[in-house]
Amino acid sequence: MTNDPVGTDLATCLRDIALGRADAFRRLYEAEAGRMLGIALRILKRRSLAEEAVHDAFVSIWNRAASYDARLGSPRGWIHTIVRNRALNILRGEARTELTDSLEPLDIASGDENPEEAVGRLSDAEALRHCLDRLETAPRHAVVLAYVEGLSHGEIAERLRIPLGTIKSRIRRSLLALKECLG
Repeated sequence: MTNDPVGTDLATCLRDIALGRADAFRRLYEAEAGRMLGIALRILKRRSLAEEAVHDAFVSIWNRAASYDARLGSPRGWIHTIVRNRALNILRGEARTELTDSLEPLDIASGDENPEEAVGRLSDAEALRHCLDRLETAPRHAVVLAYVEGLSHGEIAERLRIPLGTIKSRIRRSLLALKECLG
């Protein structure tokens, strides 16, 4: 695939992806994944989150390739807008619910510690512990793994053997509940 500035090859790839052709998806990935990762890294500053944004963008491209309209812009612009928007959504989600600053001074151990044991070590943050205790077990585990152990959503999904979308939803709902409880 060439890096044609007018995006002729990318447009062909998108058309073929819309038809379900995996070889076109592979060509698109090979041509654009590096650029997409660069865009996501500039926004998110963390490789694991940037990789998650690129992964989500490629899933979206696979599912929405038929919606690409050349009259509205270049294929590269369309693709890069998808990854940029996904990265910004991840960034906004973390900015709204940044709990790591308040947990770092507590010297919470990570590694093989059970999430429930980590919650038990939060005695210095009684209000946070009280609110965490109000969450159901599964959502609490996801939040603790994300904000105490620093795992990405993808790493949590893999560890708990739960779909990525389910983990993201659990964490989002749990953080809203924690915000309400702490507010």
